[in-house]
Amino acid sequence: MAQRTASVSRDTLETQITATVNLDGTGSGVFATGVPFLEHMMDQIARHGLIDLDISCNGDTHIDDHHTVEDIGITLGQAVAQALGNKKGIRRYGHAYVPLDEALSRVVIDFSGRPELVMDVAFTQKRVGHFDTELFWEFFQGFVNHAQVTLHIDCLKGHNAHHQIETVFKAFGRALRMALELDPRMEGVMPSTKGTL
Repeated sequence: MAQRTASVSRDTLETQITATVNLDGTGSGVFATGVPFLEHMMDQIARHGLIDLDISCNGDTHIDDHHTVEDIGITLGQAVAQALGNKKGIRRYGHAYVPLDEALSRVVIDFSGRPELVMDVAFTQKRVGHFDTELFWEFFQGFVNHAQVTLHIDCLKGHNAHHQIETVFKAFGRALRMALELDPRMEGVMPSTKGTL
């Protein structure tokens, strides 16, 4: 089986990022981004997606976290797309419901080749610690645009913003794992009636 790995660098006036992924990993994560709460959430993706992630970023966090969070989403999306290759043999679709105490989120993903983000998360707080919760939309929009996926994210209930966000990221990791998994019954087959994705 070919290795499904990639390393992507993105260098702008606002951020310098390197993201390395192994889609068939063990869930290990190494992060140095300057945004600790984002790193905590990226660790959820790695552990629940069984994807090895190594992400480093030198960003303009002295201004705010916006560029760092958005550009990490972009770079991670590029790395996943590159590691995935032609998409033959994958399950393509993934979904997960994940609870954390009072919070419950659902994430559904399709490696369709068409970027679309539908996100319905009514955050109960604008910030978790120093982190602006609105930036998670930017993260997922960056990922969606560059991984070329359709992504639906719904937080169905919850009143603790940390729990809301964590259930989203755990469910995202689980949905990724399902969608990216190689289906032994589809070996070498494109999972689309169009013959391309």
